[in-house]
Amino acid sequence: MQVRLNGKETILNEGCITLADLLAEPPWRDRKLLIELNGTVVKKEDYPVIPLSEGDQIELVHFVGGG
Repeated sequence: MQVRLNGKETILNEGCITLADLLAEPPWRDRKLLIELNGTVVKKEDYPVIPLSEGDQIELVHFVGGG
């Protein structure tokens, strides 16, 4: 399946069916992220039930500490 991930056309693995599946793969695993799917922010508890579809636009924003 082809999606736009952080502004780049990306082909996802066949097993990548939900947002939770995407986030289980490196480099996203174990990161604190804010996810926007097709212009809408998604709640963390919804990641396992939100299906991914051909052509989705996904923005993954990770937080960086600083001072």
